[in-house]
Amino acid sequence: MNNLKRLREFIKTKPYLVWSTDNYDNLSEKNIAESILNYGDWDDYLFLEKTLGIKNLNDIFKKLIDQKRTNLRPSTINYFSNYFNTYA
Repeated sequence: MNNLKRLREFIKTKPYLVWSTDNYDNLSEKNIAESILNYGDWDDYLFLEKTLGIKNLNDIFKKLIDQKRTNLRPSTINYFSNYFNTYA
């Protein structure tokens, strides 16, 4: 099973993380990562990191915060900026 399929199956079990849609099969890695970083708990994050790898997840995070408009909360950006600077 590829990473995207694994993430989509995971997110189907936690619909409250992507409350804006019920079309889970069209979500991208970036959409799922954004939802988990913003609304997930630590176990959700660990699944995301294990599935994508910390370096790939760091790249996705950087793309999310470099956008003109981001949905990540300031506290989430602060926490994961520090986290990835230390561990990625």
